[in-house]
Amino acid sequence: MGRSILIVEDEKEIRDLLAHYLRREGFSPTVAPDGETGWEKARTEKPELILLDILLPGMDGLELLRKIRTAPATSRIPVVMLTAKGDETDRIVGLELGADDYIPKPFSPREVVARIKAVIRRTVPAPGEAEKEEYVYGDLRMDVPRHEVLLRGKPVPLTPKEFRILQALLSSAGRVLSRETILARVWGEGTHVTDRTVDVHIAKIRQKIPFLADAIRTVKDVGYQIPER
Repeated sequence: MGRSILIVEDEKEIRDLLAHYLRREGFSPTVAPDGETGWEKARTEKPELILLDILLPGMDGLELLRKIRTAPATSRIPVVMLTAKGDETDRIVGLELGADDYIPKPFSPREVVARIKAVIRRTVPAPGEAEKEEYVYGDLRMDVPRHEVLLRGKPVPLTPKEFRILQALLSSAGRVLSRETILARVWGEGTHVTDRTVDVHIAKIRQKIPFLADAIRTVKDVGYQIPER
């Protein structure tokens, strides 16, 4: 059986078309016609990736994305958003809520499949990082499989993007990561997110973990670094 993909889309023709192309590429798609059904399937089936339309009856795609990202059982599932709306605000909100990619309608089914493959590739740990399940930095401990960060034993509520940025910095301690590198690792190649988004997320990490306010160094005109310990 291929990798499972959940398609949450209210238009049957689009659901069937995407499912057809995904099966041809060896995936195992399941479908949901609305947000409530999509949430139930996301919780119970835990697919490898969710293809999520924004315009859904009842619970819309952004509301469903919030639920996916805040529930421990689903928070790490990659989500690719689909929308017919040209409003840039929806795209920005979706990315800030933790969407891994964003595809506007109309689209080519082949492009959707290619983007899905790209997201899955980049969510697999890089060589050398696969065995690393925990990072310890002073009083800070990051448990990657549990998606948990503890400071002196107390949990720190990081968003998925904040978690992945901190993981990138800790896994590269001692090295300077450019903003472009952080964007590629966390949002993926070809993202439309700007460098400023990285700065905003770093600022939030510093606020939530004052211990790291000075430890995360800003390297002017380059990026960020956490020194080795």
